[in-house]
Amino acid sequence: MNRYPVWKYIVIVVALLVAALYTLPNFFGEAPAVQVSSGKSTVKIDTTTMARVEQALKEAGLTAEAITLDGASVKARFDNTDTQLKAKDAVQKALSPDPADPNYVVALNLLSRSPAWLTSLNAFPMYLGLDLRGGVHFMLQVDMQAALTKRAESQAGDLRLALREKNVRHGGITRNGQAIEIRVRDSETLAAAKAVIQDQFADLQAAEAAEGTEYKLTATIKPEAARRVQDQALKQNMVTLNNRINELGVAEPVIQQQGLDRIVVQLPGVQDTAKAKDILGRTATLEMRLVDDGAEARAAITNTGPVPFGTERYFERNGQAVIVKKQVILTGENLTDAQPGFDSQNQQPKVDLTVDAKGGRIMRDTSRENIKKRMAILLFEKGKGEVLTAPVIQSELGNRFQISGSMSVVEANDLALLLRAGSLAAPMEIIEERTIGPTLGAENIAKGFNSVTWGFLVIVAFMAAYYMLFGLFSGLALGVNLLLLVAALSMLQATLTLPGMAAMALALGMAIDSNVLINERVREELRNGASPQAAINAGYDRAWATILDSNISTLIAGLALLAFGSGPVRGFAVVHCIGILTSMFSAVFFSRGLVNLWYGRQKKLKSVSIGTIWRPATSGAVSK
Repeated sequence: MNRYPVWKYIVIVVALLVAALYTLPNFFGEAPAVQVSSGKSTVKIDTTTMARVEQALKEAGLTAEAITLDGASVKARFDNTDTQLKAKDAVQKALSPDPADPNYVVALNLLSRSPAWLTSLNAFPMYLGLDLRGGVHFMLQVDMQAALTKRAESQAGDLRLALREKNVRHGGITRNGQAIEIRVRDSETLAAAKAVIQDQFADLQAAEAAEGTEYKLTATIKPEAARRVQDQALKQNMVTLNNRINELGVAEPVIQQQGLDRIVVQLPGVQDTAKAKDILGRTATLEMRLVDDGAEARAAITNTGPVPFGTERYFERNGQAVIVKKQVILTGENLTDAQPGFDSQNQQPKVDLTVDAKGGRIMRDTSRENIKKRMAILLFEKGKGEVLTAPVIQSELGNRFQISGSMSVVEANDLALLLRAGSLAAPMEIIEERTIGPTLGAENIAKGFNSVTWGFLVIVAFMAAYYMLFGLFSGLALGVNLLLLVAALSMLQATLTLPGMAAMALALGMAIDSNVLINERVREELRNGASPQAAINAGYDRAWATILDSNISTLIAGLALLAFGSGPVRGFAVVHCIGILTSMFSAVFFSRGLVNLWYGRQKKLKSVSIGTIWRPATSGAVSK
């Protein structure tokens, strides 16, 4: 009746071992570290970079606990913050001798001290939020008017081209703020211009007005289109910010929209606030220019002559100089898409580019006149330009064309990513900055840990006093619930915040409620005259439906918080929902396993240790 088959005990043992394994990394803490990542989009991080870091530390007489190549960054871990600061200066000096034009980002960070064997099993500690780990908080204001103005400028160029293609003669197109003004001489031309706007420019609305003998057609962005432009600008800025923050190696950064035009950025564990601000404010722009391959340019490349008038010298990633003309043909603003692929003729890697209508017209005119000449694509960051590639123009180009040549698949993917990333869709300004020191974070962790610990001990003590041995079983089940909860958060790599620790303390109280229902149900069966074995069996079976109903209703509330909440509310909801699921396993499945193991094999069981069983008033009370 009250015996588990062997496979159920195997499930319990395996669950406990896995939970213990994935909980273990949280006890090793964090160590100060220095992280080296790419300071330019064209600079790669590889084993050569790691060797340079090791050499720089060796020359400075510093020893690192570990140096690893983790994705797109090199991380060196140290035993104290003094060594960390010295290491940062040494690595910075070795990798970026010119502070005005750094090739690498050298930032302070925190890394887990987990041993390598745990890391190899993908056992990592929980991420800690800003309030527990310390870090920086920024609120950025997006200039939405600049985004709309930029959109109006693009529409003005496209409209000018569309009217030319339809042979609609006009007296000029000008942009006045976010409005596009078209002047025409007669009503027929006015009607033709309005028809072009209605057919090809769904985002624009037109209003006409007479000015003497002429007409003025004013096109403005529709309100719904303006909202869409603003929303796209906000989302593009958030994506760009996320790419930039990856350079800092921040674990679980928070980048979320607040209101219609603000973005909140939280960087837990970041110690270098100035470096974070520098990366957030970075701008990157793309330009396409013709290459000068004349005799004077070749002499300038070999440093045997001056740079020709009207040209500039830039360098490719391999250090090869390229002389390009100052005249900019296209910028990244004209580029709408870039995708890697393979050439259908020779199966060589390529990048397919798509530009807007204005860019297509410029590319047709330029390429027609410069076939078999080279065109350079330059990336500018912090005022410094670098040549990404300089392919040869093979034929007349239009809105869609491709870049091909001696590039690998990886290089084609990287180039497409760089071209797509571009710059921010709209300017941003930091309007709020807040720093939470690691000392305050450690204090919050200590307080949260104490609240959970004391809550756990008080509950276990009460249960043991009131339900005796069954209370101890409930206490062990509660401990297993806490173990499973921490393990689940670690396996999911969830972010634990201060509200999350509050949810953890609350989960203990809610989890023990299931055991109280079971224990009281067993008492009730004993009070009604059932045998101890029958009372245990009926108590668990009949309490299960109540436990399931109560947990499902609570889980629904938690899922609502998770779906509609944000920030701290979501942190609370994540722990709350996981705690409900783990409590159903520990309070019912695990605790019954303990009871079955203790009492199930006793064939002639006369009593159970479950505290005082109160009989009706005429019979008194009996303690079993």
